[in-house]
Amino acid sequence: MIAIYTITSGLHDELSVAKLSDEFFKSIFPKGGFEFKGADFADFGSHSLDLIYVRTGGAEGIFKSLLPDMLAKGTDRFYILTSGKSNSLAASLEILTFLEQQGLKGEVLHGNASYLQERIKSLEILSNARKTLHGTRIGVIGQPSDWLIASHADPTALTEKLGVKLVEIPMEELLQEIEKAPGAEAPEKEVMKADVRASYPGAVQIYNALQVLVKRYELGAFTLRCFDLLTSVKNTGCLALAKFNSLGIPAACEGDVPALLSMMIAQAVIGKTGFQANPSRIDVQSGRALFAHCTVPFNMVKKWQWDTHFESGIGVGIHGELPQGPVTVFKVSGKLDRMFVAEGELLYNQYEDNLCRTQIMLKLNPEDAAYFLTKPIGNHHIILPGRCKAILEQLL
Repeated sequence: MIAIYTITSGLHDELSVAKLSDEFFKSIFPKGGFEFKGADFADFGSHSLDLIYVRTGGAEGIFKSLLPDMLAKGTDRFYILTSGKSNSLAASLEILTFLEQQGLKGEVLHGNASYLQERIKSLEILSNARKTLHGTRIGVIGQPSDWLIASHADPTALTEKLGVKLVEIPMEELLQEIEKAPGAEAPEKEVMKADVRASYPGAVQIYNALQVLVKRYELGAFTLRCFDLLTSVKNTGCLALAKFNSLGIPAACEGDVPALLSMMIAQAVIGKTGFQANPSRIDVQSGRALFAHCTVPFNMVKKWQWDTHFESGIGVGIHGELPQGPVTVFKVSGKLDRMFVAEGELLYNQYEDNLCRTQIMLKLNPEDAAYFLTKPIGNHHIILPGRCKAILEQLL
């Protein structure tokens, strides 16, 4: 719920100010959807989005006196709403300048009703996303795969910037749980090759074992050094990761923490973790880029088939087909000091034996396609449905 708090100079007539405020609220909240708090800031900071409505000029000193209590509640950014009546914009600008002088973040929300409606909607999404991410425990099950030489993370930066914490879990602990975990026979109605059907119970064991670790360590997300499973249990984590991602628990392959962070941010902002994939072919001139991987969230595909894992030819992989249309390619670095985000179109799905099982062809701007060959953030990138660039850039 959005909460609106007010500050008003005592020099202004309350009745006339209240009338203007009521008209203003009706213009930007025509269907309601907010809680009016007035001048009582007792529960400030406890809502999905808290707005400070500066109703008049001369309110700067009131804001300054309230600031210590608001900071004590853990607030780290301030959204100043103004109608532009009664010198409220002038006061809001003074307040914002004061916040910046204190090293604090803020924004003045001012403009026509349509702009304010869209901006407030975006800010609520972003506020909820930050609160969702803050305090999340991220499991790193096994170390990043040996070939991910550039895909590590800075635990201090993650805590400072997103409020998340890395939890290292030995691969041996997962293997012990897999031995004890129940499996499940493949459904008879599902079309599967014989070797995939034979591997299905073990793939379910891996999923059930990961559930135990998620509960034990109170994980909100995890990444798995999954290739170790090929030799230790002769199976893959593709099915398990697809299930977790479909349930809204970000789960990344190969111990890739930056990829996982990108998926966590996506889940918090748009409600889907995205498809973690490798760029497999890129034509800079046309902007066409082929992405592929052996797992994909079930809630992102229009249909799928069971297959083996590509590199090993064993276990259970997923050949999924994603809907055509607008997509966003997203990736953050392990220090959260770099980000790539580009919008494009999913042109078609394909299938070739010499690539990971889910394969999609995207059309990007040539300059965005060139990024992969000049300054990429690792190999894995996250494909999201829809156009999400603006909201992702605002979060970081």
